[in-house]
Amino acid sequence: MQISCEETGGTMVARVCEDRVDAAVAIHFKERMREILQKPSERIVLDMSRVDFLDSSGLGAVVAVMKLAGPERRLELAALTPTVQKVFRLTRMDQVFTIHAEVPQAGGDDGR
Repeated sequence: MQISCEETGGTMVARVCEDRVDAAVAIHFKERMREILQKPSERIVLDMSRVDFLDSSGLGAVVAVMKLAGPERRLELAALTPTVQKVFRLTRMDQVFTIHAEVPQAGGDDGR
């Protein structure tokens, strides 16, 4: 699972460089994100602009990463494709996560 990272001003942006987050890669996704979460940052933004498909295992993996981040750090999502956005909306996970239309600039807050 390829996820690139960039830190700017207390915000860690993790870009998922795969087109699918499904049962086949969910465990690898969580392992890679666990590595990324070892780096201190107040805010983690998961850039999902390349993800075209997310199944229930992938959704579960994203929720697990939110729990791994802990209550002191926020996991936010950004640039969801329409298909992935629909999964979050249908499962009402869009009420749980802060979702940005685009990847926020360092220190900025675009809201939902």
